[in-house]
Amino acid sequence: MPTCALFGILICFLFACAGARQSPPNTPADECFLLVLGVAQDGAYPHAGCQRSCCQQVFAGRQTPKLPACIGLVDRRAGKVFLLEATPAFAEQWRRLQAAAGYPDKRTPDGILLTHAHIGHYAGLMQLGREVMGAKNTPVWAMPRMEQFLRTNGPWSQLVGLQNIELRPLRADSSVQLTPDLRVTPIQVPHRDEFSETVGFRIESPRKKVLFIPDIDKWEKWSRDIAEQVRDVDYALLDATFFKDGELPGRSMQEVPHPFVVETMQHFSAAPATEKKKVTFIHLNHTNPMLWDAAARQEVRNAGFSIAEEGMVLGL
Repeated sequence: MPTCALFGILICFLFACAGARQSPPNTPADECFLLVLGVAQDGAYPHAGCQRSCCQQVFAGRQTPKLPACIGLVDRRAGKVFLLEATPAFAEQWRRLQAAAGYPDKRTPDGILLTHAHIGHYAGLMQLGREVMGAKNTPVWAMPRMEQFLRTNGPWSQLVGLQNIELRPLRADSSVQLTPDLRVTPIQVPHRDEFSETVGFRIESPRKKVLFIPDIDKWEKWSRDIAEQVRDVDYALLDATFFKDGELPGRSMQEVPHPFVVETMQHFSAAPATEKKKVTFIHLNHTNPMLWDAAARQEVRNAGFSIAEEGMVLGL
């Protein structure tokens, strides 16, 4: 079994035992909406093993813990709810989504869509197994390599074998119609693809369009222009893993490439305020000062951008 899968089991178990950290959001009035369920990088905030002040502030009660990046989609007209990502904090995020959607008795999501095989994005699938929820054929959409990874590596293969999950294919730039009013299209992006491809998602309703890219190496490595992609949507939730270079002392940040927030802001520096306003930063590493430094957060907001918050609702 790949080390990635083993580590995912341990991390997910820890999150499952962590319990609720805050009250669920109020039920939104929108019939169709997106709910932000987590904003941190895969390891959440605080981060395992971190002895730095960024995480010690949480242990001291001066900062609030943050769950891994995840969003929920709700279509009340269709009576359906979906998760984009299955993080190690699956139990708490599913509870929050149930509460916000107003479906406390809905046992499992109507579907889960995965971006890639890094632990913060798929490890929560194990909660659907017989040791926990004992789900029955919960639809899980995955790209070809991601699907093969789940079929051929335990414990994920057991979920398939016991029909806890039903794998459904994703293809880059090919849309999935989730409900009559919700359509999702995977967009492949360059990333560290050790076990699977990596995608972002374009989410569309008859009224709004959303771009969700929690992980990408660098904007300039992508065959598409991020400014053009943002121009064509109403909201863009973009990778903000690191604020700037130098956040990982003693470690080359080239090992874990992401567009620094300062780089993304510079990329949009000449854009009109209406375009900057669309950009909301998500997937923050525990070292990113936007999590715990008021000055950094204000710098981003003064530049015209937004920062994702757990419980944030975007009407669709």
